[in-house]
Amino acid sequence: MKIINSCIFLLLSVFISGLKAQERDSLLTKDEVIRRALNENYGIRIAENRVEVAENNQSILNSGYLPSVTGIAGTTYDLNNRLTEPEEGESLEQTGVENNAYRASVNLDYVLFDGLGRFYNYKSLREQYDLSQLDARETIENTVLQLMSVYYEIARLTENIEVLQQTLEISKERETRASYQFEYGQSNNLAVLNARVDVNNDSVVLLQARQDLSNTKRDLNVLLNREITAIGFEVDTTVGFIPKLQLESYLDRAAANNVSLLQIEKNMAISAYNIKISKSGYLPAVGLTGSYGWNKNRSAATAFFPGSTTTTDGLSAGISLSWNLFDGGQTIVRVRNAKIDYANQELLREQIKLEVKRDISNALNEYENKLFIYKIQEENVSTNLNNFNRSREEFSLGQITSIEFRQAQINLLNARTSLNLAKYEAKLAELQLLQLTGQLLNVEL
Repeated sequence: MKIINSCIFLLLSVFISGLKAQERDSLLTKDEVIRRALNENYGIRIAENRVEVAENNQSILNSGYLPSVTGIAGTTYDLNNRLTEPEEGESLEQTGVENNAYRASVNLDYVLFDGLGRFYNYKSLREQYDLSQLDARETIENTVLQLMSVYYEIARLTENIEVLQQTLEISKERETRASYQFEYGQSNNLAVLNARVDVNNDSVVLLQARQDLSNTKRDLNVLLNREITAIGFEVDTTVGFIPKLQLESYLDRAAANNVSLLQIEKNMAISAYNIKISKSGYLPAVGLTGSYGWNKNRSAATAFFPGSTTTTDGLSAGISLSWNLFDGGQTIVRVRNAKIDYANQELLREQIKLEVKRDISNALNEYENKLFIYKIQEENVSTNLNNFNRSREEFSLGQITSIEFRQAQINLLNARTSLNLAKYEAKLAELQLLQLTGQLLNVEL
């Protein structure tokens, strides 16, 4: 018997451990969500591919610093009829005269100097690669912000459902109490009907909240490239806020870390190089050529010469200089336009600086207001909870009506759902502020 009991206990332990493991597996944490998004989100994957293209463009293979080597080979075959009529002597007519020629060569071309256009183009490509990384970072930041917005909405709806379930249970208890009172003649049927109406209303609100939760989970699955119908997961509802001193340090370094400001700086560097690339058209170009060739010609005999085969091979090299003294003014126009583009980038930089400063100021005020509202809502929940508990006691003693008790219940429900909303709105406001300061990807969410 002891052995049987031990086996049953062991099986129950394994079963309970399995359930706990399933519960842990069904919890989708913030870190897991972000990690999966970085690997599976379509927008992020496209941005990473663009970075890879920019990396290929800024490699030495695309710089123009390497020579070009070409191999050429060919053959020709001639079949002719020939009539030779010398001034003295008899004419000679030949039919089916064959001539063959074979040739092959390896040619090298290298630009020694092109007015430094190649040099500045290479530097511009490196800046474009850095810019593509910033573009990818911006895509990741926007995706993470969108992702956490959906994630926290799931968390808010989850907590709201818990509140609505508690509200429904209280309404059911009130209906049961009213039914007993009616059966024993302590109240009329109106109290039962009112309680039943409240139960139905609470059930409908809970049903709608569960539907909203399912829809939001599907939204998250789309962002994570998961199976749409896989909504049997839970999310972490804990929320923490960054300490004030740490946030102030982020604000002090916002100008150096904001992605929009970093992007405009890279665009200005690219525009500056475009000016120098355009100016390279004023300078001469020096090129080097070299080749190794092999030729073989076989000619048929003529009236005066016997047939012969000639084979030649050898090296050749040369250097060339070209200077476009006047190209119709095209270089002048390119330089002027490049300078205008740089001036526009300077204006755009000042505009973005002003806009970023405004956005950070607005986001900071929004965050502080949301935190203040969150603290007020905490106090409001505490007040309404005390009021509800007292109302519940008085209702059980028959000192207040069901309508007054229902009002206290609704007030507590509204206070709790408002608290959940304030908490997650404050967190999202913090995330938006972190994005503007360039720290969204550097902190634990």
